[in-house]
Amino acid sequence: MKILVINAGSSSLKYQLYNMTDETVLASGRVERIGMDSSIVTHEPADKPEVRHVSEILDHTTAVKRVIDMLTDAEHGVLHNMNEIDAVGHRIVHGGETFKDSVVVNQEVKLEIKRLFDLAPLHNPAHMMGINAVEANLPNVPQVVVFDTAFHQTMPRTSYLYPIPTVLYNRHKVRRYGFHGTSHKYVSSQASAFLGQPLEQLKMVSCHIGNGASCTAILDGKSFDTSMGMTPLEGLMMGTRSGDLDPAIVPYVMNKEELTLNEVNSMLNKHSGMLAVSGLSSDMREVEQAMNEGDSRAKLAFDMYVYRLRKYIGAYAAGMNGIDVLLFTAGVGENSSTLRRAVCEGLTFLGIELDEERNSVRSKETRYISADSSKVKVLVVPTNEELLIARDTYELVQRKQNS
Repeated sequence: MKILVINAGSSSLKYQLYNMTDETVLASGRVERIGMDSSIVTHEPADKPEVRHVSEILDHTTAVKRVIDMLTDAEHGVLHNMNEIDAVGHRIVHGGETFKDSVVVNQEVKLEIKRLFDLAPLHNPAHMMGINAVEANLPNVPQVVVFDTAFHQTMPRTSYLYPIPTVLYNRHKVRRYGFHGTSHKYVSSQASAFLGQPLEQLKMVSCHIGNGASCTAILDGKSFDTSMGMTPLEGLMMGTRSGDLDPAIVPYVMNKEELTLNEVNSMLNKHSGMLAVSGLSSDMREVEQAMNEGDSRAKLAFDMYVYRLRKYIGAYAAGMNGIDVLLFTAGVGENSSTLRRAVCEGLTFLGIELDEERNSVRSKETRYISADSSKVKVLVVPTNEELLIARDTYELVQRKQNS
């Protein structure tokens, strides 16, 4: 079975084509600047040179058609024709309380995703455009949606409810939902397999550290608590997002600076975090380089970032009454040995001991970075959300075909 995995944004679309026989990636790519006359299609077949085209692509339906054209191209493609695509899996950011697992797309599912637009106004409408675009190009191909929030639906009420009037939850479902669930689910299962221990017997803290960042407590194989909240703004300090702050700051700053709601929302999501504190960049690599060159603001940004992450790890260890495994994943978590070292150096009270040589090795494989004597196993686990989406899609389509 060949499965196309799509992640649709408002003006972009990323894709990977999997052969599920051996879970290999046959091709991947992206369409950028959708809606413009200078859209860019980048196609990367597994065993052929990368191809890049610039042309007019005004909507997602056209974008998906270009992807199919590239996949079936006589010279650069990896398929003989579009009929070889057996199913399509989509990443969906917000599933609310409705979706606790991945589901096959039907009219009822589409209506519910649309109903959730208010909870993810920047993401869910774009995902819906991706679903409709596939439907227009591949009308008879089953589609599956995989939700970032689904993994966190196991959180207890003590974790997901906010201490605000209950009527706001009852009427508007104001609560913690959490995100990056697909990644946290994937890396925790990979860690369990790597350690040869059942997930149900492990207390894990998973740190998905990229431009967006979240930390999740995983107890008995299930999400117990997570740092992102009703939206991806809450929690850790991130590349451009503030993370946790005093809610009273919002009306105070709006009044003092005469900001609109949209302006303060943009400030907290796009102009805060690492970018704001460093005054330089939201990219951890650039911040680390500047810090090493003596930039005091970059050093402050790095130290704040590390401190806030360490606080969450400690809090989750307390919440679960212990920790067996600490995971680092995503772009920064997988690649910054400096960040991992700084975080772990402040967690020795948990029995964490880092092995400096292991930590400095760069690898795309799951690996230990803790010392043999460490009471907590510290792992770097490369995430692969697209593969998990492909696996869920394969399983659900197979189940439907066999029913």
